[in-house]
Amino acid sequence: MADELDPTATPGEQAGAHTSAKGTWSWRLKSAYATTARAAGKVLTKARIIPADPPPRDQRFKHWLTSLTRVHDSLAIAELDVPWWTYKAIDEVDTWLARRPHPIRVFEWGSGASTIWLAARADEITSVEHHPDFAAIIGPRLAEHLNVTFRHVPAMASTAPAIGSRKPGSEGLDFTDYVHAIDALEGAFDLIVIDGRAREACLTVAERRLAEDGLIVFDNSHRKRYREAIASSGLTERAFGGLTPTLPYPDRTSLLTHP
Repeated sequence: MADELDPTATPGEQAGAHTSAKGTWSWRLKSAYATTARAAGKVLTKARIIPADPPPRDQRFKHWLTSLTRVHDSLAIAELDVPWWTYKAIDEVDTWLARRPHPIRVFEWGSGASTIWLAARADEITSVEHHPDFAAIIGPRLAEHLNVTFRHVPAMASTAPAIGSRKPGSEGLDFTDYVHAIDALEGAFDLIVIDGRAREACLTVAERRLAEDGLIVFDNSHRKRYREAIASSGLTERAFGGLTPTLPYPDRTSLLTHP
């Protein structure tokens, strides 16, 4: 999920070169919901209605209820020991990683709770984040993990973006450097996570950098523009819908492999 649904974040930009999403009704609604949920979480924890320490993930419903009070806060979500994907996809990837021979090499577009979760399960993670404010928050936390290389690659202001994003507020921004950050690295990756901006373009690049028996995690795959990109990729898809940590509605995460 990365910061796709973060109401406290403005879109990725070079300094000042963006259209802020903060004035939109959707941002105000999400912000109000997040503030209310966090406040409720503090009250419920103090009253011992929900535990201070989150239940294990296999206690699915209790874990999800606890997570609802940590919405839009990657560091708080990381304390739940889950990435921001659907629970079914988390289970699948966790099992896949446990069976995968080491060393396991990961590339990720869209840093956050997933990066921290992966750091405990893979040997080498390179994570790229476009958003300057979020990069300043998550960067120091990721620096605690010696197997994580974190890069902040902002979008560039452009009147004619070579690679744009259809995310509202990203108009006039070019994500070419962000999408092609993977080109600075050699070799194939066992696992590639696509959970940031310009995901359609990221998928095109990821397909040729994925190990023959590797796995791509593509989050929020129910969205129309992503459905089209996945369908045209030629990759084999397994879609996992349902409950997602912190979200009060179902979502979908897809796992993609070479045919």
